[in-house]
Amino acid sequence: MGGGECVRMEKKYEQFKGQSRLPKFAVPKRYDINLKPDLVTCKFAGAVEITVDVVTDTKFIVLNAVDLSVDRNSVRFTDPRGSKVSEVLGVELFEQDEIMVVEFPQNLPLGLGVLCIAFEGTLNDKMKGFYRSTYSHCGEKKNMAVTQFEPADARRCFPCWDEPACKATFKITLEVPSELVALSNMPVVDENVDGKIKTIQYQESPIMSTYLVAVVIGLFDYVEDHTSDGIKVRVYSQVGKANQGKFALDVAVKTLGLYKSYFAVPYSLPKLDMVAIPDFAAGAMENYGLVTYRETALLYDDKHSAAANKQRVATVVAHELAHQWFGNLVTMEWWTHLWLNEGFATWVSYLATDSLFPEWKIWTQFLDESAEGLRLDGLAESHPIEVEVNHACEIEEIFDAISYRKGASVIRMLQSYLGPECFQRALASYIKKYACSNAKTEDLWTVLEEESGEPVNNLMNSWTKQKGYPVVSVKVKDQNLEFEQSQFLLSGSCEDGQWIVPITLCCGSYDTCKNFLLQVKSETMDVKEFVGSKDNLVETRAWIKLNVDQAGFYRVKYDEGLSSRLRYAIETKCLSATDRFGILDDSYALCMACQQPLASLLTLMGAYREELEYTVLSNLISISSRIARIAADAAPELLEYIKQFFISLFQYSAEKLGWDPKQGESHLDAMLRGELLTALAQFGHDITQNEARRRFDAFLNDKNTPLLPPDIRKAAYVAVMQDVSTSNRSGYELLLKVYRETDQSQEKTRILGSLACCSDPDIVLEVLNFLLSPEVRSQDAVYGIHVNIEGRETAWRWLKDNWDHISKTWGSGFLITRFVSAIVSPFSSWEKACEVEEFFASRAKPSISRTLKQSVERVHINAKWVQSIQNEKHLAEVVQELAHRKH
Repeated sequence: MGGGECVRMEKKYEQFKGQSRLPKFAVPKRYDINLKPDLVTCKFAGAVEITVDVVTDTKFIVLNAVDLSVDRNSVRFTDPRGSKVSEVLGVELFEQDEIMVVEFPQNLPLGLGVLCIAFEGTLNDKMKGFYRSTYSHCGEKKNMAVTQFEPADARRCFPCWDEPACKATFKITLEVPSELVALSNMPVVDENVDGKIKTIQYQESPIMSTYLVAVVIGLFDYVEDHTSDGIKVRVYSQVGKANQGKFALDVAVKTLGLYKSYFAVPYSLPKLDMVAIPDFAAGAMENYGLVTYRETALLYDDKHSAAANKQRVATVVAHELAHQWFGNLVTMEWWTHLWLNEGFATWVSYLATDSLFPEWKIWTQFLDESAEGLRLDGLAESHPIEVEVNHACEIEEIFDAISYRKGASVIRMLQSYLGPECFQRALASYIKKYACSNAKTEDLWTVLEEESGEPVNNLMNSWTKQKGYPVVSVKVKDQNLEFEQSQFLLSGSCEDGQWIVPITLCCGSYDTCKNFLLQVKSETMDVKEFVGSKDNLVETRAWIKLNVDQAGFYRVKYDEGLSSRLRYAIETKCLSATDRFGILDDSYALCMACQQPLASLLTLMGAYREELEYTVLSNLISISSRIARIAADAAPELLEYIKQFFISLFQYSAEKLGWDPKQGESHLDAMLRGELLTALAQFGHDITQNEARRRFDAFLNDKNTPLLPPDIRKAAYVAVMQDVSTSNRSGYELLLKVYRETDQSQEKTRILGSLACCSDPDIVLEVLNFLLSPEVRSQDAVYGIHVNIEGRETAWRWLKDNWDHISKTWGSGFLITRFVSAIVSPFSSWEKACEVEEFFASRAKPSISRTLKQSVERVHINAKWVQSIQNEKHLAEVVQELAHRKH
C-alpha cells in the first residue's frame, strides 16, 4: 500500500483511535480458535472464527489485536451457515491503540455472523500474551508455551473483543508436538496423533471473558485427586517435581468444597488444573479451570520450603480458587471494578485458610494486608478503590495494595458491621443473580442492602469512590469522649475527605463494648453512656481502645493520657494481639506524618519487650528496620543506640525460641524464628551473626544438616553478606555457588533477597549487575533490588545506567514498577526527589507514572520526617535510656 493510501486509511479510521473502550457495533458470542505454536522458532500460527451479533447498523467491525501479523486476505464475514460472504473493503491494525478495524462496502446484516481471521505471532519473552518459558529436561534447555492474558493481552494471541464485559464461549484446538502435555480451560474431547504432531480439541467453555482463556504446552508431571462431587483436580509441575504439588492439591480439593458451601453454588467446570510455570510475572492467575502459578506459589517441599512458603501456597491457592466464583463466574464490568475481583478474592482466601489451618491465626495475620493498604492509601498520590481507567496501558498499575489490600480490608469492615451470617447470605444471592454475567460495585451494594436492611450503598461509597481514609482523634474532656475525623496523609498535609466510619470501642475490658457510626466531622459521647458512671473512667484510669480488633480501615490518634494507659495495658498484657498490632502501627504512621515525636514511638515500642505473637513481632521488626533507615539520615550519631535498643527488644523472644525447632512447635513459631534471627543479624547482633555463620559453614558441608533448616536460612544468608566486602568476598562467592547449584525456586529467591544486604557499594553493584544476567530469571530480579542504606546511591546510579535495558526487558509489565519504587522510595532529601523527577522527565511512560509519583512523594515524606526528628529536643536521652535498659 502506498504512502498516500495509508494516510487516507488513517483518516477514514480516525474515529476509532484513542478510545478507551471498543465500539459495540457487534458483540462476540463464540470463538473457535486454532493455535499451532512452534517451540523451536518461538513462532505461532492461528486462525479464529468469531460468531458475532451485529446489533446496530455499521460498515465496521472494531476489535483488539496487537503484535500479530494478520493475513488480510483471510479476513471474511459470513452468515452463520457460511453460505453468504460479505466482501471486505479494508483491514487495518493500529498498534498504538491495539485495535483492528475491518471495513465493509455496505452495512452488515443485523444478527449473527461469523468473522474469520488467520494470523501469526511470536512467543515472546515478556511473560504476557502467548509467551515462552524455559526449563531444563535431562540437561537440555527447552521452551514451553504459556498464556497470560490478564489484564488485556489476549489480543496478543488472537484478535478478540478484549474487554471483561464482552463474554463469550470458547472452543479451542491446539496442534502441538505429540510428546508434550497440552492444557486449556476445558477437558479434552478429541485427540488425533499424526506422526510428530497431535491435534487436540477441547470441550467448549461456558461463557467467560477473554482474559480468562488459557493454554499451557510443555513437559509436565502431575498429581491428581477428586472433590467429593467428582471434580478432577490436578497439580502440574516440571518433570521430577510432582510430589511438591501434593500440599497445594490437598488445599485445592478442600477449598473447592468450602467455597461450594459458602457461596451456595458449586464449582462450574468439570475439571481444575493448576500449573507451576518457571517464568511467571505475577504470583498466580485465575484462568477458568486452568490456574497458572509461579513455582514458589504452588510447590512445597518438606526439605527445602520454609513455613512461610507453605502458608503462601495455601493462601495463593485459596485466592485463585475464590476467583472461580468471584471474577470468573461473576465478572467485573470494567477494570474500574477490579477490586471486586481482587479485594474479595483476598478476603475470601483468609476465610478459607482459617477454616483449613485455624492454628495459623490467619485473621491476625490479615492485619499485614490492612497495614500495607493503609500505607499506600496514606499518600496524596493514592487512588480510589473504584479508579477511572481510560486506556489498557493504565490497568496494570492498579493491581496494587489499594485494589487487593484496601479492597479486602473494607470488605472485612463491612462484614464486621453487617455480621457474618447476613454477609454470607447476601454474597450467595449476588453470585446466583449475576452468574455468567458482569457486575459493578453498586450491584453488590444493592444486594447487601436488600439482605441486611442497612444503608450499605451510602456507607460504602465513602470508602470506594474517594481515595484515602480518616484518622479518628479521641480525647477525654470534661468527662466526655470527643471524637473527630480528618483525612490522614503521611505528608502531614490536610485534605477534605469525610467518611461514614464504623466505630467500635471498649473500655478496661472486652466485655464493655460500644458501636456507632461516625457520620460527621466530630461527635461527643457522655462517658456514662459507655461505662455506666461518670467517675469510672477518670478514677480507674481505664484504657480505651478504638477500632477493636482493627476491623475498620482507619487510624486512631489518642490524647496523651489515653496513650499512656494503652502503653500500660500492653505491658500488662491486657490487650488482644490485633489491638497491640493496631496501636503500634497507628503510632508509627502518626510519627512518620510528624504528628507524634519519634521519642514517643520508641517509648511505646519498649512496651513490646515481652511480645511473643508472630504478627505483632513481625510488624515490630518491619517498623524497626524503617526507623533505622530514617535515623541513619536524621540522627546518625544515635543510630548505634537505636540499633542496640532494637536488639534488646527482640532478644527476649529470640532466646525463648532458640535456633533449633522444638518438637511439635507451632507453624507461627517456625515463621517467627526466621524473622527474629534475620532482624538481629541485620542490626549487627554479634552473637546471632557468629552463630549464623557457623551454621552456614555446616550447611555448605552438608545441605541436609539439621543446623540450617529452611526457616532460618535467610537469617544465615543475611549474616554472611553482612561480613562481605571487596577484600573479603568468600561469603558472597559461596552464596552464589549455592544459588547456582539449587533447582528450588524458593531457595533461589531466598538467596536473591539476601545478596544485597551488604554495606560495601562495590559488592552491591556486583549483586545488582548479577540480577541482569541470564542466571536470574527476569521474574526474580526484583527480589534482589532492596539494598542497605549504604547501597542506596549505588542502586540509584545502577538504575539510571541500566534504565534502557530495564525498560526494554520489564517495561511491558507491572514488574518495572518494583524497580522504581524499591530504589527511589528509600531516599530522604528534597534534592534527591528533584533529581529523580529530572531523570524520569523524558523517560516516564504511562505504565509507571503513578508509581513514580508515589515514590517521589515517599521521598518528600521521608525528608520532612528527617527534619522533624532533627528538631526533637529530648530524643537523644530517650534513645540512650532505652538502649541501656535491661530486660
